[in-house]
Amino acid sequence: MIIIDRQGAIRFANRQLSALFGYEHDEVIGKPIELLMPDRFRARHVAHRDEYVKTLTVRAMGSGLDLYARRRDGTEFPVEISLSPIRDGDQDLVAAAIRDTTDRIRARVELIAAREAAERAREVADQAREVADHSREVAVQARETADRANQGKSRFLATASHDLRQPLQTLALLNGSLRRLVGEPDALEAIAQQELAIGAMSRLLNALLDISKLESGAIEPEPTDFKVAELFDELRNEFAGVAAKKGLDLDVEPSGDCVHSDPSLVEQILRNLLSNAIKYTREGRVRLRCVHEQNRLVRIEVIDTGVGIPPDQLPFICDEFYQVGVPTNSTRDGYGLGLSIVQRLVALLNADLDVKSEVGKGSAFSLVLPASFTQVLTPEARRPEQMKSANTAGKRHVLLVEDDQGVRDATRMLLKVEGYRVTAVATLAQAVATAKEDAAVDLLLTDYHLGSGETGTQVITELRQILQRAVSAVLMTGDTSTAMREVPLDLDVRVASKPIKAEELLGLLKELLH
Repeated sequence: MIIIDRQGAIRFANRQLSALFGYEHDEVIGKPIELLMPDRFRARHVAHRDEYVKTLTVRAMGSGLDLYARRRDGTEFPVEISLSPIRDGDQDLVAAAIRDTTDRIRARVELIAAREAAERAREVADQAREVADHSREVAVQARETADRANQGKSRFLATASHDLRQPLQTLALLNGSLRRLVGEPDALEAIAQQELAIGAMSRLLNALLDISKLESGAIEPEPTDFKVAELFDELRNEFAGVAAKKGLDLDVEPSGDCVHSDPSLVEQILRNLLSNAIKYTREGRVRLRCVHEQNRLVRIEVIDTGVGIPPDQLPFICDEFYQVGVPTNSTRDGYGLGLSIVQRLVALLNADLDVKSEVGKGSAFSLVLPASFTQVLTPEARRPEQMKSANTAGKRHVLLVEDDQGVRDATRMLLKVEGYRVTAVATLAQAVATAKEDAAVDLLLTDYHLGSGETGTQVITELRQILQRAVSAVLMTGDTSTAMREVPLDLDVRVASKPIKAEELLGLLKELLH
């Protein structure tokens, strides 16, 4: 992040600039911004810069063009740059956020290759259907080719999801450690702002990955009969605090209805709708309720007393990155992806979504689902939520199994600061050796995807056999594919999706240790 004056001189640069470009802080302050560009772009950029300062709007730099930056050592790398004007007294400045897109471009190329492979497979399948009367064997081979392409695409998304979440997980855990080690007020404020930035990055990453998985067909609904009340209870627990912080009433009405759909996808739809309702409601309340429709239908409604949506903007609210009433030169609260995901999930479930809104009075989003035909059995009573105790850690022994060194070191540091005795290893074999040498393992914390095809579930199974007891475990994963639903779990295992905040992870450990 850098700040530039109207003459193109750099007035501020954060520490990340040194890591990215190789310059010391004082080497760039006061220098023209063209210092960070390849020679071939510098002359043209001066003219572009002079043209931009005439309008000073929030926009991406060089939209549609391939932009490159130049390090101090002369090497170049692709970048993406966002420009935002700011006012400092009577002086106009421009803030530029510079992102290294090397990894993203590499991932995009791989995704394009996978998509082209899938398109080629579909073409083969079409040709096979045309000659199916003459050669059934050819048609079968084509279907197998298409299946392999889809599996490859799913594996790519699962791998991308895991690899992108790992550095965010490291940042979240290091942030939690710093909060426990630092006491100086300014440093604590910086750490708090860092936590907000990590949270924003996590939400954007989750939204983009959700859209990618929906577009690729990697998500398949698994409909079943379930009680609406159980879903409402989870959403109340998640959003009650968020609403209270804004001074809003969250009214979740009791419901005895049962529906037939995919409960996890329905929950994701309602979570996005509730998040939007709270975000765009300044005062009043947000209501979640369930009403009966004719023809065995159930309507779940999210109603708010928020700002409302103008009629001419209703057709666009599900477009990516579209936000109602957000000027182009203002700070964005979110990324305008929530309703885009909702629209895709509703289509995947073959459900209906109705929207009614009035400016200044609020909005009502209604999800229409089929009612279940059978009675839903009451599940076993869940374990109590996290119990409050300040002495849970107290030198309890945690065996940490994580193949990513950055995440492993950050997790070990957090647990050590919290007071746990930690043994950190990278493989199943090392975990087994540790358990054989020291059977006093109070809790297991393991990543799901380990190296050489090993999984966290294998670690849990083998350690329980060695220790001859059902040691409690937290299974951390960046994989959000449907394959995670098939992982066998029990009451002594919790699944944590990366990136997980430090406080949430520590809460899971305390809950299991109790």
